[in-house]
Amino acid sequence: MGASHARRLAAAGAAVAVNDRVTSPELTALAVEIGGVAAPGDVSDRESVQHVVADVQARLGPVDVLVANHAYMSMATLVEADAEDWWKVVDTNLGGTFHLVQAVLPGMRRRGSGRIVVVSSEWGVTGWPGATAYAASKAGLISLVKTLGRELAPEGIIVNAVAPGVTDTPQLEVDAREAGLGLAEMHAIYAAGIPLGRIAQPDEISAVVAFLADFRLSAIVGQVVQANGGSTRSRA
Repeated sequence: MGASHARRLAAAGAAVAVNDRVTSPELTALAVEIGGVAAPGDVSDRESVQHVVADVQARLGPVDVLVANHAYMSMATLVEADAEDWWKVVDTNLGGTFHLVQAVLPGMRRRGSGRIVVVSSEWGVTGWPGATAYAASKAGLISLVKTLGRELAPEGIIVNAVAPGVTDTPQLEVDAREAGLGLAEMHAIYAAGIPLGRIAQPDEISAVVAFLADFRLSAIVGQVVQANGGSTRSRA
């Protein structure tokens, strides 16, 4: 999904830095493809994030748009969850966004403008059995976005979130293994519960990300766009 976001924003004219925990041929190839730069670093580590942001600013200039798309997920019921792994999920998903926002915020404040788009999850809205840490971390992101929307809008920094429903990414392999199913079977089961009749494609989520990152848009603040084919229609 992150690669799709990067391609979409680059096509719209942005100079894009792409991040993963470590350097890899895939990360380098993506950066070359979109004419951007690779910026590896672990977002769950505050010092690593500070280094990544400083490096990006040195190579591309000030950060105008932050897309917080990172995620770590493991499946376990609450009583079966390994405590260390539970906190790794929270520290990556919620803590990583905290570190990233703190790192880019000084520059955005100096310029009096910025766009922050946080990728939460439908499970952050509804919860999900067996995904207690993941759902809790994604719900935390929703509250963070609502709060930052109020805090930062007066400074011209607009914060919103997208909460994707089930999307065709490698993350679904985790679900399939947990359920003891093949990937195609997992896709079909999820699609059966979606009014649209299918799971989302990454480029559909990227279209929402690009919309929320657009500097021509400022009236939408602290909102959660639920891109899920109609499977969740409640307020968030």
